[in-house]
Amino acid sequence: MPEGDSVYKAAAKLRAALDGQILTRTDFRVPAFATLDLSGQVVTSIVPRGKHLLIRVAPAADSVASAASGAVTGSGTGAAVEPGGGLTIHSHLKMEGVWQIYGAGERWRKPSYLARGVLSTASKVAVGFELGLLEVVPTASEDSIVGHLGPDLLGPDWDAELALANLLSDPARPVALALLDQRNLAGLGNVFANELSFLRGVRPHTPIGEIADPKRLVALGYKAIMVNKDRPIRNLTGLPRGKPRYWVHGRRGEACLRCGTRIESDQLGTGPTDTRYMWWCPSCQK
Repeated sequence: MPEGDSVYKAAAKLRAALDGQILTRTDFRVPAFATLDLSGQVVTSIVPRGKHLLIRVAPAADSVASAASGAVTGSGTGAAVEPGGGLTIHSHLKMEGVWQIYGAGERWRKPSYLARGVLSTASKVAVGFELGLLEVVPTASEDSIVGHLGPDLLGPDWDAELALANLLSDPARPVALALLDQRNLAGLGNVFANELSFLRGVRPHTPIGEIADPKRLVALGYKAIMVNKDRPIRNLTGLPRGKPRYWVHGRRGEACLRCGTRIESDQLGTGPTDTRYMWWCPSCQK
């Protein structure tokens, strides 16, 4: 399940393939942007923001000449770009989305009909499969899509004190739902919300205002996502390959790795937008 660490890794892959390069072909397979052609634009930066991914492009100073070579003179973040006109390709992976990188002409590993966005350079092709959201907005308007987010656990704006204050602003809210609210802190999804609840010994339903030392919860969340941001496969138990990677998430009916009690599960939330499945150990979590 894509969460902030997944988006961070996706941004790193895209950055290695596209940053500073001229787009030779684009294909947006969503109705609102199906006719948009960004070929000739240079990729100026790729930025993860919580669970959102921002690919910024702008007109190259000499797009015709640069496109012919497939690269920008002085390639990288210092590529020459004309002032103004910047656009941002905004994507959200949701549940199943993924960005994959291919060499020019290389066969895709997923079916073409699942592709939602294709960004090509002279040597690389980035394909966004099953993206939950794909849109193109003026870079100057990015605040309209990510301005509501709280401090980003993996971003330069991370502010633990502000994240804590945001979480405690509604003390009656269940801890898992408070962690999932991207307005409080950006980057945690259902996996981390369940695992952090277990690691702090509280059930996901527990009101955030009732847990002991909530500051420690924030610190633990930061540590957990930082440890996993560069791992090929997320692992929150620290157990070796072949052993469970999660303490409770997705393990209903299985034995708790600490005490052997059967893991329980139920839904939490009041509406279609905030209802989530939660898992917990009835012995280790009170």
